[in-house]
Amino acid sequence: MNFKSIITTISCAVFLQAASAQTKLKTGTWRGALTTKSGTEIPFNFDVKDTAGKQQLAIINGAERFKVTDITTQGDSVFIHMPLFNSEFKLKLTGDKLAGAWVKHLANQDVLTPFTAEPNIAWRFFKNPEKATFNVRGRWSAIIGEGAGADTTVGEFKQVSAKLTGTFLTTTGDYRYLEGIVTGDKLYLSCFDGGHAYTFTATVKDGKTITDGKFYAGYSSMQSWTAVKDANAKLPDAYSLTALKPGFKKIDFSFKDINGNTVSLQDARYKNKVVIVQILGSWCPNCMDETAYMVNYYKKYQAKGVEVVGLAYERTNDFAKSQKALLQVKNRFNVPYPLLITGYTSDKAETSKSLPMLSKVVGFPTTIIIDKSGDVRKIHTGFSGPGTGEYYTEFTNEFEKLTDDLLAEKPEVVKGK
Repeated sequence: MNFKSIITTISCAVFLQAASAQTKLKTGTWRGALTTKSGTEIPFNFDVKDTAGKQQLAIINGAERFKVTDITTQGDSVFIHMPLFNSEFKLKLTGDKLAGAWVKHLANQDVLTPFTAEPNIAWRFFKNPEKATFNVRGRWSAIIGEGAGADTTVGEFKQVSAKLTGTFLTTTGDYRYLEGIVTGDKLYLSCFDGGHAYTFTATVKDGKTITDGKFYAGYSSMQSWTAVKDANAKLPDAYSLTALKPGFKKIDFSFKDINGNTVSLQDARYKNKVVIVQILGSWCPNCMDETAYMVNYYKKYQAKGVEVVGLAYERTNDFAKSQKALLQVKNRFNVPYPLLITGYTSDKAETSKSLPMLSKVVGFPTTIIIDKSGDVRKIHTGFSGPGTGEYYTEFTNEFEKLTDDLLAEKPEVVKGK
């Protein structure tokens, strides 16, 4: 029986075993591992607990605890639906162990990655690691990929004994909470949150050089990476990557919200307000980090004269599918501002067509800041989430200082308006 047949069998078990007793996962800490096409593991830990008669789990990535509550069991079948990113686990429980697949639903296909998990295991990569030869704590200039597709990033790591945490910052966001270990002269980091599934491996050549790096993403992607320690490493200014085309001062759009109501930037609610336009996708983990921030930002600033509106670019232009995905986002974060379904996909060229006054869209998220006169004042590419530590704090301080300055301005009075 092939792998897909096994998954089909697991999916059918809910019907064949309806009379069976309800399955329960063992409470406590588990070690789960996705297996890539190359055979490399993407490991992560998660905690299972009973809450009000139901089981839920929390996926552990560094300081993050990503809560998952949609767990369905029937007979020996276990279905875990991730709250974001349109993915799920279809598993079979044998004894105390789980086996099956992580299923990522893309626009036109499903990608299946084999998965196993075992309880009572708190280690991630190695049970008994060697003493770390070097401490990689600090800032690194890292290159991920090769040739024209190479991405120059900034690595920020914290190491205590063998335990390693950190992330890579890029011009379009960050790799969120990575966790792993340094054992001997080898480095290992991983992350899983339902959208990201990453493993980084490398050799720490000395205290200043990381070589022979391999970056595994999802089921089949693999790239090389290297890094050199550089306390002054930094990325280009995130406000410099995207701009309006010459001759434009404003943007405009009209799209339907989740309920099918048309929302335009010309609506009365946006007049004489500072407006934040969030270009996002439900498939984008960095966009979800930004959304979590924007919800609290909106609560703080709405009464002062700020409005936020999200423009969603999904993997499909099907309204119903996009609506379903965005409802999960709205409910997960209790989003109080409108989320609009643009009907354009997340392909950057197509995204740019929806807002033709922009020179380009470099990445997701992109945030457009509009003043009370309706003029675009700044455009910010990417989002450094809470996993980046001081970068996140610097961004939020700067962003809110900009907001305060724009609120203090008086809107221009345009003749005939």
